[in-house]
Amino acid sequence: MTVLVTGATGTVGSRVVAALAAADDPVRAAARDAARARESLDADSAVTFDFEKPETWGDALDAIDRLFLVRPPQLSRVGAITDFVDAAERVGVDHVVVLSVLGAGKNPLLPHRRIERHVEGTGLEWTFVRASFFMQNFLEEHREEVRDGVLFVPAGDGTTSFVDARDVAAVAAAALTEPDHGGRAYDVTGPEALTYDEVAAVFSDVLDRPVTYANPSLPRFAWETYRRGTSLGKTLMMSGIYTTARFGLAGRVADDVRTVLGRDPIDFRTFVDDHASDFAVERSPTRLRPRN
Repeated sequence: MTVLVTGATGTVGSRVVAALAAADDPVRAAARDAARARESLDADSAVTFDFEKPETWGDALDAIDRLFLVRPPQLSRVGAITDFVDAAERVGVDHVVVLSVLGAGKNPLLPHRRIERHVEGTGLEWTFVRASFFMQNFLEEHREEVRDGVLFVPAGDGTTSFVDARDVAAVAAAALTEPDHGGRAYDVTGPEALTYDEVAAVFSDVLDRPVTYANPSLPRFAWETYRRGTSLGKTLMMSGIYTTARFGLAGRVADDVRTVLGRDPIDFRTFVDDHASDFAVERSPTRLRPRN
């Protein structure tokens, strides 16, 4: 049984590849940069793949039994993904595990839910892994803010059930390789919901230096983020993500990690402790201070 992992060099995809490889399950990494995938991943093979280039689909799907499907955040056209799902069904893929987002089942406007509904209408066996906000986003989007000592996100006093991408990948790998996961939607969250003041307190305690939460307004966040060179599209996307927390829509805690993996999910303190060296201050930073 060979598994095709799309988004194989991404936050979750790379960890799915690692989990499958560690279990000696045949895995093929699909990425826009196959050379990078070969160098960085322990996959049996790597192929060049792009949802918007159907000419890349054949090699990716050749002799594939199961599929891990990741929607690239920069891809706005859902049709490219649903067309690929149809192609996977035509060539005999029997099970697709879809990386989705927490709350997708109740929000028909989300592109993730539109993908889910299309998959439900195929003959494929399916599993949906609906993940909360990744802890790894602090490494990828907010590392310098943590180093500078001020978290600058517009989440207000809302809570978020942050999840470690390692847990998301472990649930996905189990769904891809174990029986009895077909037709299930798993809500994958951390063990608790935290405000960003509480997040800052954990960083302060583990890193042994002060980290605070600026709590900017949404317009101020959008302006400062765009002014610092982030594209308008990404700025709006980030604003939307944090608005869900601000309105109290990101704090639900679920037990599905324990159900699937038989253990508690990784908590935020453990994540920060595991990555303390990544957040270490290696130079005299230009601190990001809230403007009055």
